Amino acid sequence: MKKILVCGAGGFIGGHLVKRLKADGHWVRGVDLKQHEFSELPADEFVIGDLREQSVCREVLDRPFDEIYQLAADMGGAGYIFTGEQDADVMHNSATINLNVVHQAQKVGVHKIFYSSSACMYPEYNQLDPDNPKCAEDSAYPAAPDSEYGWEKLFSERLYLSYARNYGMQIRIGRFHNIFGEEGTWQGGREKSPAALCRKVAEAPDGGAIEVWGDGLQTRSFLYIDECLEAVRRLMDSNFAEPINIGSEEMVTINRLAETVMEVAGKSLSLKHIEGPLGVRGRNSDNNLIREKLGWEPTMPLIDGIRKTYQWISAQVERQHSQSADRSYGTA
Repeated sequence: MKKILVCGAGGFIGGHLVKRLKADGHWVRGVDLKQHEFSELPADEFVIGDLREQSVCREVLDRPFDEIYQLAADMGGAGYIFTGEQDADVMHNSATINLNVVHQAQKVGVHKIFYSSSACMYPEYNQLDPDNPKCAEDSAYPAAPDSEYGWEKLFSERLYLSYARNYGMQIRIGRFHNIFGEEGTWQGGREKSPAALCRKVAEAPDGGAIEVWGDGLQTRSFLYIDECLEAVRRLMDSNFAEPINIGSEEMVTINRLAETVMEVAGKSLSLKHIEGPLGVRGRNSDNNLIREKLGWEPTMPLIDGIRKTYQWISAQVERQHSQSADRSYGTA
């Protein structure tokens, strides 16, 4: 049984990771600004704290944990990251967390850390063609991310790798490509496209329309949460010490993603294209390296993950509408 710290345990991926680690038999302490919104996590300890504060880092990182999973970050979907309105907070908050965590980990003798990077750190110039984006790990330089979020991720990768070189720490870095699934943000402005589209389809009457930002021809790939966790655990158990993509190679347009959600929901809807923040024109995970180094690749088709996610979000929408109706009639 390992003693493990999960930073960002109150978030989508962090919450699922806590459950996975406990199922694997480990002792887990979670830390986040808030409790998980949708689940009571089985963590042995859960600390409410702000990792931007050095005192909080000292409190939660008070021993040489066997492993740390650092997923805490200021983040969201395109509507949060690509408007530019949160750039200063995104860079300051996430960089401060990473500086504090890795410094305190080194001080108390933690040797192994997983850092959750992002495909947003890849150069924009390699992602202009929606049909042929280039996201191999060795394409990261010359650096030119399309957002400050991506620049911070790139900086923090180099931060952790510097600690590996100078202090002998074992650093594992996964570059996540659009992870989705149940028990994640699905409304409020920080949700990502699979959750946003599931919500829009669930709320729309059959024969109606849903809004899609841009022309919908921008491309992405989406990895279901269970597959993400499997890749992360395999990476942590491996000796591979360079950044690696964790994503799906099943690339689709956003229009096709919306159509997949409609298919799962059994609804016939039209798409209304509107202006909105888009990010790069095309992005797809290149899994050649993870196949070579870890002997692994995802196997779940996109539609299967969307089916699970839609069922969960549809239930959230229905519950929210029911609660609103109860309040309107004074029964809540």
